[in-house]
Amino acid sequence: MSDVQIALKTNANLGECPRWDEHDQRLYWVDINQKQLHRFNPVTGEDDFVQFDEEIGCFALRAPGKGFVMGMRSGFNFMETWGSALIPIADPEAELTHNRFNDGRCDARGRFVAGTVYPPKDRDGANLWSLDTNLNVSKLADGLLTSNGAAFSPDSAVFYYSDTPKHVIYRCDYDIETGHISNREVFHQFEFGNGRPDGAAIDVEGCYWTALYEGGRVVRLSPQGKVLQEIAVPARCPTMVAFGDEDMRTLYITTVGNRPDEELKDYPDSGSLFKVRVEIPGIEEYRFGA
Repeated sequence: MSDVQIALKTNANLGECPRWDEHDQRLYWVDINQKQLHRFNPVTGEDDFVQFDEEIGCFALRAPGKGFVMGMRSGFNFMETWGSALIPIADPEAELTHNRFNDGRCDARGRFVAGTVYPPKDRDGANLWSLDTNLNVSKLADGLLTSNGAAFSPDSAVFYYSDTPKHVIYRCDYDIETGHISNREVFHQFEFGNGRPDGAAIDVEGCYWTALYEGGRVVRLSPQGKVLQEIAVPARCPTMVAFGDEDMRTLYITTVGNRPDEELKDYPDSGSLFKVRVEIPGIEEYRFGA
């Protein structure tokens, strides 16, 4: 059950944010540094993309036919149809010129919870935000270097997020009625030097899957934070996972192709989109509610 295969042979500079659309049976994903949103058909192998003028870090699907909500360098934006002009919503970090949005997903009420990255990393300059369905924005957390790994437990009572450079995943109580988080605690602290937690997804048993950047593997953690399973990936820098296909038992894995030449000799397929079949299915993604 751990035979990792290439789903799409490509050379993404910084592949991220895979999202399965159960309606059109396609996987959407981004190449942050190339400023692209891709859509991949696993049946035909076709992959096309929309080119932007700025980085797109994360996105969520809206209701069928309504397009996407996206976290970009310029803040939150809508794209109503594939390739249509961006519609600005809000830029809560307009004065933070180094920052851009990085990782996020929707809760069961349709809010888009997304965090930012502070590239200089000389201080804790990144934040976690919530875009409500009324398009109001509120700050959920600050004091981060790279906000990553956003995920919700199946009952919506728990919200997880990671701070990748600190090698830590946090667990918070989540109030689905208000969208507020509280009682943050360390869910899992990875040792330094063996991969750091990047993007994530939750399966139907409430287990948290995370890609370990510079760790060459993805890891499944129990709701109590115990490592249950590790799957080696033929790329040193997997970035995020997403469940897909009709039975939601294919785990798709994005990776980084912009790596040193010596590393690429050992991992020549870096930058590709990988897949592996797993025993426990994932949960369909919630959509933005506006």
